[in-house]
Amino acid sequence: MAFVHRQSCEGVKSELDIFSVPPTVTSIERGQWMEHQPTASLDSGGPIEFLLPGSGDAYMDLANTYLFVRAKVTKPDGLNLDTDNAVGPVNNWLHSLFSQVDVYLNDTLVTPSTNTYPYRACIETALSYGADAKETQLTSQLWYKDTAGRMDSVALADDDTANVGFKNRRNYTTRSRVVEMMGRLHVDMFLQDRFLLNGVDVNIQLVRSKDAFALMAGGANHDYKVNIIDASVFARKATLTTAVQMAHINALDKGTAKYPLRPVDCKVYTIPQVAMSHTLENLFLGTLPKRLVLCCIDNDAFNWSYSKNPFHAKHNDINFLAVYVDGRQVPVLLHWQNFGNGYTFFGFDLTPDACDGSCFHLVKKSNLRVEIHFAATLTQTVNVVAYGEFEAVLEIDKNRNVIFDY
Repeated sequence: MAFVHRQSCEGVKSELDIFSVPPTVTSIERGQWMEHQPTASLDSGGPIEFLLPGSGDAYMDLANTYLFVRAKVTKPDGLNLDTDNAVGPVNNWLHSLFSQVDVYLNDTLVTPSTNTYPYRACIETALSYGADAKETQLTSQLWYKDTAGRMDSVALADDDTANVGFKNRRNYTTRSRVVEMMGRLHVDMFLQDRFLLNGVDVNIQLVRSKDAFALMAGGANHDYKVNIIDASVFARKATLTTAVQMAHINALDKGTAKYPLRPVDCKVYTIPQVAMSHTLENLFLGTLPKRLVLCCIDNDAFNWSYSKNPFHAKHNDINFLAVYVDGRQVPVLLHWQNFGNGYTFFGFDLTPDACDGSCFHLVKKSNLRVEIHFAATLTQTVNVVAYGEFEAVLEIDKNRNVIFDY
């Protein structure tokens, strides 16, 4: 036998390494989850706010910090639902309950102030997880995929008109039963693994979605209500060894703590009724995103309608869609499963090397333009949801000043 190439070196399978042992973690002395209650009553009508204090020596593990919510659905007068009330939660209900999530680190806002949080959470969950995860742990946030082609159906019969995802979610809330949900927030700092320095307070503000957005209902009488009974944040705290803490203190005298992020900006653009084509100029002002996902939602579904699914991404007879970066067309990456049946997502990789690894890419200031043509005039106003992913670094100095601008 011979080598394929003379410069090929010998290799050994890792399965043959039977003498080494795994390294031992000594940098963390202990870790625990601490429950934090809202700073104000849930009946106040304002945003649900949590303060996670950074006092003490413990660091905060935001990647393992979870939002917990107990909620139920009632009639408009607050009475319990009847068995035959055709009403239930929309998909990904834990996140769909909130239109906007603002996060402050030591009073510095580190999230975009937009009311598209449910769409960010839905797009990331739909496109980032496999079927096994969606059918197991993601059900804890009430993710039950709507049946393709029946996205708006609230029929309760077991026939070809049924939306199985809606029925599964409704089973949790029928007769106004209380449902418990838990999951990670779809916020940039909570989607990275580095521990947050001690001495940094985290303030989370959750702005409620309209009930007509968070619920789907049939029949003439709507106006069902969502009652959030309880909410809390379970923050993971880690106590480091003295040696590691001293090393961090010395390093902060020379530089800043750095947190590489993939910030997401989710924008909405409106295409008017009867249009046959539309051009979106300067989709994101300034920096060019690294990835882009587009989908179309009916305007009335986006703006709160009990009778429509707010995540029904329609095809709308699109016969041409192109993205241009400084006039150069970018190929589209289509998600073909159930494409055209309520899951019409257009994905674009705008990186030069098509790499989704740990490296950064050069920052580009470019004009991003989207051109859409329809085979027939639009019968109603459509909202285009544009999900853009960027690259940035958040820094914290020794005085716990937060530096972040992407």
